[in-house]
Amino acid sequence: MASGPVNEETNKGSMWELDQNLDQPMDEEAGRLRNMYREKKFSSILVMRLAFQSLGVVFGDLGTSPLYVFYNTFPHGVEDAEDIIGALSLIIYSLTLIPLLKYVFVVLRANDNGQGGTFALYSLLCRHAKVNTIPNQHRTDEQLTTYSRQTYDENSLSGKFKRWLESHAYKKNALLILVLVGTCMAIGDGILTPVISVLSASGGIKVDHPKMSNDVVVLVAVVILVGLFSMQHYGTDKVGWLFAPIVLLWFLLIGVIGALNIWKYDSSVLKAFSPVYIYRYLRRGKRDSWVSLGGILLSITGTEALFADLCHFPVLAVQIAFTTIVFPCLLLAYTGQAAYIICNPGHVSDAFYRSIPDGIYWPMFIIATAAAIVSSQATISATFSIIKQALALGCFPRVKVVHTSRKFLGQIYIPDINWVLMILCIAVTAGFKNQSQIGNAYGTAVVIVMVVTTFLMIPIMLLVWRSHWILVAIFTALSLLVEVPYLSAVLFKIGQGGWVPLVIAAAFLIIMYVWHYGTVKRYEFEMHSKVSMAWILGLGPSLGLVRVPGIGFVYTELASGVPHIFSHFITNLPAIHSVVVFVCVKYLPVYTVPIEERFLVKRIGPKNFHMFRCVARYGYKDLHKKDDDFEKMLFDSLSLHVRLESMMEGYSDSEEYSLFGQHMEKSIDLTSTENGNENTIYSNVDLSYASSCDLIQPAQSQGSSLVRSSGQTSQTTGTELEFLNRCKEAGVVHILGNTIVRARRESGFAKKIAVDYIYAFLRRICRENSVIFNVPHESLLNVGQIFYI
Repeated sequence: MASGPVNEETNKGSMWELDQNLDQPMDEEAGRLRNMYREKKFSSILVMRLAFQSLGVVFGDLGTSPLYVFYNTFPHGVEDAEDIIGALSLIIYSLTLIPLLKYVFVVLRANDNGQGGTFALYSLLCRHAKVNTIPNQHRTDEQLTTYSRQTYDENSLSGKFKRWLESHAYKKNALLILVLVGTCMAIGDGILTPVISVLSASGGIKVDHPKMSNDVVVLVAVVILVGLFSMQHYGTDKVGWLFAPIVLLWFLLIGVIGALNIWKYDSSVLKAFSPVYIYRYLRRGKRDSWVSLGGILLSITGTEALFADLCHFPVLAVQIAFTTIVFPCLLLAYTGQAAYIICNPGHVSDAFYRSIPDGIYWPMFIIATAAAIVSSQATISATFSIIKQALALGCFPRVKVVHTSRKFLGQIYIPDINWVLMILCIAVTAGFKNQSQIGNAYGTAVVIVMVVTTFLMIPIMLLVWRSHWILVAIFTALSLLVEVPYLSAVLFKIGQGGWVPLVIAAAFLIIMYVWHYGTVKRYEFEMHSKVSMAWILGLGPSLGLVRVPGIGFVYTELASGVPHIFSHFITNLPAIHSVVVFVCVKYLPVYTVPIEERFLVKRIGPKNFHMFRCVARYGYKDLHKKDDDFEKMLFDSLSLHVRLESMMEGYSDSEEYSLFGQHMEKSIDLTSTENGNENTIYSNVDLSYASSCDLIQPAQSQGSSLVRSSGQTSQTTGTELEFLNRCKEAGVVHILGNTIVRARRESGFAKKIAVDYIYAFLRRICRENSVIFNVPHESLLNVGQIFYI
């Protein structure tokens, strides 16, 4: 607010404009922000540029599959040329049904404002139905510009399905477990993709030097993997521009070489485009042909990564890139390899490299290695993103997340996870040394993620898209018609390497579910033990203590009510700060919360209590950067709230405001913009109202029966702001609860292991909130408490 005298008429005019702007709905501004992602589609030049860039991010994993598919399909050699035709026909129609029809034209439309992956689907469901197992959402959260949802007719199929899904807690838990299984398998995919891609690319050395030991190939692959993971902390900002040209060159080369091999060796392989050969292949080989589906499955690996790595690429750009470059080149590559193998059945183990013309062998080897590194990088980045989403939704221990780019929001690096991935990749590479066993493990992880996505798409189509049940049934049936046979085929190979992703996924599933269970129980403890507001008000403005100068930020899980930690604090200490702010940091099922909508502030009790609540809201893609001063943002939000509150009091009718104050709470969404040397409060301030059952009433008017001192009654905005500034200068303390969770004595053995050992261990090694929000150690006060579940 500008300081200095201004005439009354100007003040009234500006306040009238502010009042009018406050009363107007924000539909136009919200719609503009929500459609920022969609508006990119209207520029054809921009779409083509993004389609080119998406090649290096989205399709690397899918594009390197020709390196190892035929070897894993026929690990013991080819007995009949007709088997090659049948396998090729399966590859062609698998690529058509799963990547092309299911993902590119259906699943990609289920993105969450450009974000893909299992947790993006889950966040969509949490916004459209009350399936979140941590019920910390409030209706004010639905007013966010990034929070979109549908309304349903109670008698419609969508409405009935929504009520069915929300009716019992076990259904919510089953949905969460399904999401966690898909997520854990995607993490396993992030471990196995670099292994099989780099190892297969490195195998080209042995083709030109047949006498070379396989250990040399493994050693080269390990060196590449160590270098790849060691460079992660630099991010991909400086070399990311190379990814798209490398992958484009890769696709063009494998397409041209494939077409050349068709012409050179056997053009009769084109009959594989007839689905009749699929039936003949499965009938002739029976069990062996069925088991070989595990190798054919590898031709569509990377499809789930295509969705998880969507980032902010428009769906149209990805569709253009896939249909014009990726799909045709992959079909040519596989068909050309099949033509070569028919003429050279003994070379099936390294058909890709042997089918390359001699003149471009080594350049092709370099490009293949580079493409394998790019595909591995995309999968590793996707794994970091998955962990970040799980962390934000309370399903993973707090770990350090580093932002590696100032330009792009999604480029992050998680050091702890990076080194775990590297160790597991090296262990799998050195432990197996066999592409066939690694391929079996890879296929198991990929097909389970696909099946999970199919089941998650059912509620998405019903609740988010409100599709007709016949369309839902057709989509589910066609997807499972392809995926269930592949799933049954990989089950035969569990003993031949397929157990690896199951063990990895099981370990991550235990970690994620136990952590989420502990998080839910802590939230329930906070809810059941929160302090009555009547008790707080009964203590009087001093709260029964000495109010010492300073500001106390009390961190809590609750977005409403007074936490138990506060009563524990004031009953054990003789003093409390002059200003108390309850801070709730919560994550919402949205990909991001705009910074101008992040903080909600309201006053608790009468003004002379000097108590406030601040809710800081984050999306699952939002990061806490080192250069963000969380304490300053809290104080600025608090100061702005006081200014707006006084403006509303000063220019509102006193009787109307008194009535308003007795029945409603004020929750003010704050935006502060620096304009020259003045702090200007703009009109995009959102007033929303919390439920009256919160029992926290705002300050009443001057006619209130509450006793106030004469000095506080005449306190102006400037006086209260000066008071806040003096308290800030006196010192700021961040009060955090150090809650220890223990299982009850009568609990079962499994629960005691999960709570007393696994959860306790995870709590010890995870990062504290004080570190995440860069709270100075000298300003930190931990209040310990133990509760039993």
